[in-house]
Amino acid sequence: MKKTIAGGVWPVMITPFTEDNRIDYDAVLRIIEWYDKNGVDGIFAVCQSSEMFELSPQERVELAKFIINNTPKHMGVIASGHCAEKVEDQIREAQTVIDAGVDAYVFISNQFAKENESEDVAKKNIEYLLDHIDGDMFGVYECPAPYKRLLSPELLKWCAETEKFAFLKDTCCDLDQLEAKCKAVEGTGLKIFNANAATLLRSMEMGCAGYSGVMANFHPDLYVWLCKNYKEQPEKAQELMNFLGAASMVECQVYPVNSKYHMNLVGVPMTLQSRRQDYKLLTGSKKLEIEEFCAITETFRKSFFGK
Repeated sequence: MKKTIAGGVWPVMITPFTEDNRIDYDAVLRIIEWYDKNGVDGIFAVCQSSEMFELSPQERVELAKFIINNTPKHMGVIASGHCAEKVEDQIREAQTVIDAGVDAYVFISNQFAKENESEDVAKKNIEYLLDHIDGDMFGVYECPAPYKRLLSPELLKWCAETEKFAFLKDTCCDLDQLEAKCKAVEGTGLKIFNANAATLLRSMEMGCAGYSGVMANFHPDLYVWLCKNYKEQPEKAQELMNFLGAASMVECQVYPVNSKYHMNLVGVPMTLQSRRQDYKLLTGSKKLEIEEFCAITETFRKSFFGK
């Protein structure tokens, strides 16, 4: 039986920091509890939303271990941190996270080859990593930084046929490409998770397994409902999708600082400190936008669920 992970909603976990710029592990616990309360299927830890490029190698591994050890057993944990320059360091860091008990270690697609190198080079490097890492379930994240490398349907099919890949966080934001990728991995253990909110419903109708994106840090319960009910209640699912697609424009604000501000509004206290963005860029008017976003989300939630 091919190993795989559960479909549904996998938030890209943010990293809270203390005022003196250390990881705030008390707040990490509160975020995990909030995800659980909102019914998500798993957590994607140590990703770009986690500010992984701004974390030290030691911090990336320690954060992954902490999340693995403190996430309820009914939720899955996948983790990345695949951003070391030397392949030897990449292998060592991956092995440490795998040995800590992560469900799947997630590679960053742009680390497979340089921007000007072909997909053949990327495939060769994937083979090398698989040969030198002791693990049986992996994923790929088409991370936009430092540059975006999208996997072709052909390479994705090859990954699926190794029977070692269970997860793709797709960032193409293109339904034609998503459809081709879904067809390429049909019948395999590799599940595709869309990172783009606006195309989510259509992509799941094509075969995507769920959502792994920024907006699950704002209203994950709505994404959970959509993933579980879109087949049986298509009209209501479209109504929800209309809201989620429009609401996702908040991502264009000062992310992840705005997400941290939103977390405070919904009862998950933390500082606005970020290593990726100057938190002062979240001005008073932008904070007001998040407050209004939070209020209108609650109004929609009550209307949608009838309570």
